[in-house]
Amino acid sequence: MIAQQATASMEADVLIIGSGAGGATTATVLAEAGFDVLVVEEGSWVEQGEVVPFSLDQMERQYRAGGVTVALGRPALAYTEGRCAGGGTEVNSGLYWRPPGELLERWRHDFRIADFDPAELLAIADEVETAINVRTVPAQHSAASEVLRSGAAALGWQHGEVPRWMTYPHGPDATKGERQSMTRTYLPRAAAAGARLAVGARVDHLVHQNGSATSANITLADGTKGSIRFGCVFVCGGAIQTPAILQRSRIAGFIGKSLAVHPTVKLAARFSDELNVPDDVPVHQVKEFAPHLSFGGSASNPGLVALSLLDQWSTFRQYVTDWRRMSVYYAAITSEGRGRVTSVPRMADPIVTYRLTHRDRELLRSGLARLTLLMLEAGATDVFPSFKGAPRVRSRKDLASMQQAFSASKATVMTVHLCSTVPMGEVVDSCGADSYGRVHGMKNVHVNDASLLPTAPGVNPQASVMAFAIRNARRFAAGEHNG
Repeated sequence: MIAQQATASMEADVLIIGSGAGGATTATVLAEAGFDVLVVEEGSWVEQGEVVPFSLDQMERQYRAGGVTVALGRPALAYTEGRCAGGGTEVNSGLYWRPPGELLERWRHDFRIADFDPAELLAIADEVETAINVRTVPAQHSAASEVLRSGAAALGWQHGEVPRWMTYPHGPDATKGERQSMTRTYLPRAAAAGARLAVGARVDHLVHQNGSATSANITLADGTKGSIRFGCVFVCGGAIQTPAILQRSRIAGFIGKSLAVHPTVKLAARFSDELNVPDDVPVHQVKEFAPHLSFGGSASNPGLVALSLLDQWSTFRQYVTDWRRMSVYYAAITSEGRGRVTSVPRMADPIVTYRLTHRDRELLRSGLARLTLLMLEAGATDVFPSFKGAPRVRSRKDLASMQQAFSASKATVMTVHLCSTVPMGEVVDSCGADSYGRVHGMKNVHVNDASLLPTAPGVNPQASVMAFAIRNARRFAAGEHNG
């Protein structure tokens, strides 16, 4: 382990708050450029293998609030945040998507991102993919993943395997990879270059005057108060915690007002043969209707299968004992709705709200119906949609009644992709940070995480986060934009 417990008094030339995809890559670039870097992380360091993936133990040790966090709205939208060294890279599925080129062009134009070359960002993505070993599974895919492939093929829908940041052994266990998360890749690189990582420190707020921040007030895991002095700070706490820190610091601007997510609805599908893989997720995704709608597979251990049946437990609970023949799948949309992150005095965590538009609700409806059709074409004997009043679907004849019964307000809607709460760009009225991540109106406060992405990208955002973070950190290291 390269981390140490935080102390009540620390200092550094550059303070980086958060150690996930944005914080770890920022720390590596700046430490390798010769800066004195301190990374502080609210959670702890958890070695891979210490916890079972998708278990309650993992939820308690590596997620904020045990994974139970909700954006208020109609319906409420459940979301998850990593809270550990490495952040979300330690707990997600490791699926890797480059940002679409046409999306980068749209961001550059609509948000007036200065000196931004999409080709440069994609070249950085090349480096990232080498550093974290992005690759496809070198052996046969799991049966749960094969469901997505075969169902899409039967319908003539576009589909494919999504690569992951994994290393794989040779031989019969070649499907069991080791996640090349930040604790395995960029954080060790940063430490080798001299960066320090302190865990167990929550940043309460930044102390600043006349546009310059000088220190961060912190609370240690045992409740001890402390302070970190710095010359410059990069806030990389994620799309919820980053705007909350800035708001608690009374830094004004377009901060926390444009939360963007990929809402998902789920179902459980039962098949004739056993296919459940409790500790992994399918690697195939269906992109026939992208970027508006996509289908994929979720973690499906027995508890999560039961959770997927919970909305209609009165009639679905009898099937939970057959979990080995069941797997959980999702339909995800690129939402037009937006949310807000609002820090409230004397509350540890911010209030998060999110509003789905009418179009979002209808897209979730059609998405769940199409996903159900996909399952039937793949050979599912029964499909159990996750919403109150849902019927069991056994054939195409049941689809119409299922679609008619569905409404988003009856469903368990959730997301694992959160972004856009401090959008980058030169349109000050709709951007919280400038084209390089420096917070508008501040001289030495930067953001370098998913908060910067101007809109939800329609794919897993972590590749975009890492590429932007490296771009911005290199500009800072070159002295081109560090105030």
